[in-house]
Amino acid sequence: MPSNPALANPFTKRQITSPMNFALLILGPPYSTQASASALRFARAALASGHGIYRLFFYHDGVHNASVLVTTAQDENSLPQQWSELIEQHQLDSVVCIAAATRRGVLNEQEAKRHGKTSGNLIDGHELSGLGQLVDAGLNADRVITFG
Repeated sequence: MPSNPALANPFTKRQITSPMNFALLILGPPYSTQASASALRFARAALASGHGIYRLFFYHDGVHNASVLVTTAQDENSLPQQWSELIEQHQLDSVVCIAAATRRGVLNEQEAKRHGKTSGNLIDGHELSGLGQLVDAGLNADRVITFG
């Protein structure tokens, strides 16, 4: 019989003792799928459990989570606002894919000027950048979890 009781029964739940560092890939828009809400709940739970978030990466329609123009009914929760609050509260690195965002009209002030638009609509706390940031997250995080 093994000296470690956890090894005696392979179905015994093992407690994770060291925190993990996650990267989250959010592909879904704020309201037409559950992807964004599920990612937000996961991020909150991971942080509350002592784990870290290496990077949030918003891609495809997920870039709409970073737009100040998303408007919700007064009796609904604003997912973009909740993301913004979580990012600010925990000083998270939040990257929005620049190619996906530009195609969908989500621009910071610099990109808005470059494309001849009157103003940007990227929520503060998010950064426009390329897919290299997603690759970096995959290399540096313990796990990359995709929502969407």
